Amino acid sequence: MVMAWIRFAAAAGLLALGLVFELLAVFGVNRFRLALNRMHAAAMGDTLGILFVMLGLMVLRGFSMDSLKLFLVVVFFWIASPVSGHMISRLEAMTDENLGEILVMHRKEGTREQEHEDI
Repeated sequence: MVMAWIRFAAAAGLLALGLVFELLAVFGVNRFRLALNRMHAAAMGDTLGILFVMLGLMVLRGFSMDSLKLFLVVVFFWIASPVSGHMISRLEAMTDENLGEILVMHRKEGTREQEHEDI
């Protein structure tokens, strides 16, 4: 009975830690201005958040085929996420001639005026 509570507490801690990383990733995506900084915050937060959530579910489930499947999901995610993030960031760096600028939209009397601001 005591081991079940210890396992539940460890799983709850890992799930809470994963949730914290996911919330920090959301904050980072909304806080940063540059696309590359936003991608970095999202990639790091998602990778760590998914890892801790899946570890929490593995601890909760115990040693079984379900935990093996969750481990394989983590491995696939850790392989696919950095590669896709790297490819998208390379595309952004190669195609954006104003990489350090951000487009700001102003509304004036029903029309939109576009101007660029340096960061």
